[in-house]
Amino acid sequence: MNAQADPVVQALRLVTSRCPGALGAILGGSAAQGRATPASDLDVAVLLPDSDTSRREVVRHDGRLAELFLHTLADLPEVFEGDRARRRGTVLFIYDQGLPLLDPHGHLSRARHRARAALAAGPPPLTPAERERGRYLLTCFMDDLLDTRPADRYEQLSLADATLREAAHLLTDHHTAWTGIGKWLPRRLLSADSARGSALLGGHRTVAEHGDPAPLAAAAEQVLALLGGPLREGYAQRWGG
Repeated sequence: MNAQADPVVQALRLVTSRCPGALGAILGGSAAQGRATPASDLDVAVLLPDSDTSRREVVRHDGRLAELFLHTLADLPEVFEGDRARRRGTVLFIYDQGLPLLDPHGHLSRARHRARAALAAGPPPLTPAERERGRYLLTCFMDDLLDTRPADRYEQLSLADATLREAAHLLTDHHTAWTGIGKWLPRRLLSADSARGSALLGGHRTVAEHGDPAPLAAAAEQVLALLGGPLREGYAQRWGG
């Protein structure tokens, strides 16, 4: 492989050039899983000394976009906890599944151990109020999707997206599994529940390709059945909640 195009080589050059005092670095995302394309960006987590500042940067290096997750050793526990609270585990997965680039003092190894422990513990569950709100929203999106005229394609597609997202949010929570956004939503969804996840994704595709909302609505009903069924009349939410 051409070293110039090798994402591992590019990521290591990026870290050494931009963060010469790095205490550790790891390449995550599609590049670490062997799924990168020439247009894929690089997701790189870098451990910094406490004299530096934690931040997130997007840069271009060797003609390739790279997203840098820069964290000081002191800030890392708070970063991990915040990542877990969002239920997506973006940074945690980089540390757990990534390819180590450098670790001169063992800080990266210890960080990976903490990340794996956090991932094994799973994301925090939705509160009862959050779950009921999600159940109500999914019911509304599903009802509106079925009620939308086939000629109103923009509305139909928007509602299909909203139905898929809310159903995935609730289904991953039901399984105490991590959720995701963008390309990670289908990956996390299928990992959490391959049968129901496939039904949701297949239903979404049917709306997009054929304008038929019935399979997606049926898949959403399956998710709602796990939570007590659709929620319409009787739902209440405190103002500001």
